[in-house]
Amino acid sequence: MLWQRVLSATAGIPLLILAAWLGHWYLLVLTAAIMGIALWEMDRMLKPGVNFGLLLAAAGCLILLGDAYLHNGNNLGPLLILIVVGQLIYMMVMYPAYSPVDGAATLLGTLYVGLLVYIYLLRTLDAGWTWTSFMLVTTWASDTCAYFTGRFLGRHRVAPALSPKKTVEGAVGGLTGSVAAAVVYHAADPFFPLISLLVLGFLVGVAALLGDLVESAFKRQAGVKDASTLIPGHGGMLDRFDSMLFTAPLVYYFARLFKVF
Repeated sequence: MLWQRVLSATAGIPLLILAAWLGHWYLLVLTAAIMGIALWEMDRMLKPGVNFGLLLAAAGCLILLGDAYLHNGNNLGPLLILIVVGQLIYMMVMYPAYSPVDGAATLLGTLYVGLLVYIYLLRTLDAGWTWTSFMLVTTWASDTCAYFTGRFLGRHRVAPALSPKKTVEGAVGGLTGSVAAAVVYHAADPFFPLISLLVLGFLVGVAALLGDLVESAFKRQAGVKDASTLIPGHGGMLDRFDSMLFTAPLVYYFARLFKVF
């Protein structure tokens, strides 16, 4: 229900903004909590068909988060190889109780939920608060505009096999919302390059839609409407952060590769 969505957002958004503003341990602990709940939801959705290695996936995510905190994510490449090889060896040792299908699901869940580490990594950049807040606001603007545009104007399904309620009109509304939020950022701080932020705002809208549809694929496979019922009006943690799984890495690498500032 709409009032539940509004109430949950009113309670949750200030907490995330405060943690992002403070950074350091505050954001690290909150990110770890989000990742832990997201992994629990993955385990919940995939069972009983798959023997999801929850502890194994949690260890992999903690390794990524630890590197983000200690080394600003500079060792992510080698650590990803370590996680993949480690999980493959575990599958080999535990076979047949832990099959290749179980291992594939666990590895996918680890890498998928592991993308949340970029929420923390954004804060480690130069002008980290600016980039983190930009990602949050443009993602929320995309999600909110997509929801209301789709609800009141939606007619044409964008991916009926994945998400029957997602519409082309809602997708356009989401793109419009993220671009509009980027314009507001430029108006608030004229030192922001407008063209760069408009491009990034558009890309955030695209990434938010893709993130939403990817999570929908997991839910359709599991035959559930929501990842969990943890957040009234929203569903689970994955339902709330599915867009950021894609938008946070996007903004992080855009800032690093194109050196906007």
